[in-house]
Amino acid sequence: MAVQSKFLAVGAVVPYAQAGAGAVASQAWGNPNFGPQALELLSRGAPADSALKIVLAADSNREYRQVGMVDRQGRSASFTGRLCQAWAGGIAGANYCVQGNILAGDSVVTGMALAFDTSTGPLAQRLIAALRGGQRYGGDRRGMQSAALLVVARNGGYSGFNDRMVDLRVDDHPKPIEELERLQGLQERTFGGSAYVRIGLLAKKEGKPEKARLALARAMEIAERHGDDPGLLNEVAWEFAINDYRLRDALRMAERAARLAPDDANILDTWAECFARLGDFKKAVEIERKALANAKNAEFERKIKEWSAKRQKPRQKDE
Repeated sequence: MAVQSKFLAVGAVVPYAQAGAGAVASQAWGNPNFGPQALELLSRGAPADSALKIVLAADSNREYRQVGMVDRQGRSASFTGRLCQAWAGGIAGANYCVQGNILAGDSVVTGMALAFDTSTGPLAQRLIAALRGGQRYGGDRRGMQSAALLVVARNGGYSGFNDRMVDLRVDDHPKPIEELERLQGLQERTFGGSAYVRIGLLAKKEGKPEKARLALARAMEIAERHGDDPGLLNEVAWEFAINDYRLRDALRMAERAARLAPDDANILDTWAECFARLGDFKKAVEIERKALANAKNAEFERKIKEWSAKRQKPRQKDE
């Protein structure tokens, strides 16, 4: 979900999303209860239009509300109450819905829908493209102040502990969409690679090969797009290595990271791990000793001892 408004800290009010359930936006005279109520219904398999009817039926002030939601199957629904401030309205399409109030006109929502439909790349970037598409037609007629971006995926949050893959807010800024886009770039560079690896490996485990392929390809794409960042290259290489996935690609990324930061012990450790996983224990020990020389570490010492004792026979198979 993405949102922009002439409203302080809009991200604290409008966006709600839950992996495996769907996404909900509560707008206009927003009712913060709509988010958790609708997500509970969506998580139990209710289609978006049914969940929308249920939450609205319990609210006597629904004609002042605006709500949009998309369920986990991509079905969408949008509602704009008769008493919302003009221009107010929305569009519900396959895999998305767009709505807004106090807008410059109906072209704002059609511009957002078109931008989302025709954009490519990660979902976060497509959502920002939708905000830009609406702003091209005037956006909120009061102006701009805040924006937010929320993308969820199972295991997509920090270190896989939650599902908040992207959770960014610009609470007060003269150009909130531009600032949101800047933050999204930083977030992707810092956390995106490992998040896509976790999502991909989970999909692989669950027998969803196409989802796994797309997620893992996205992880590599992020690492290669920011190929001057040794930390990012190392992060993706490490996740690939410890999961015995595409070890040749992991080795290539780790080697590149080591060239960029030759004295970084953690990067050297990843590079050594890749060689060990491929069965080249001689090379693994050689590099791990360099890591140990740069940072005294009991785990590095343990690996050197373990790998030194193993046969130096490279593995023939690599996924």
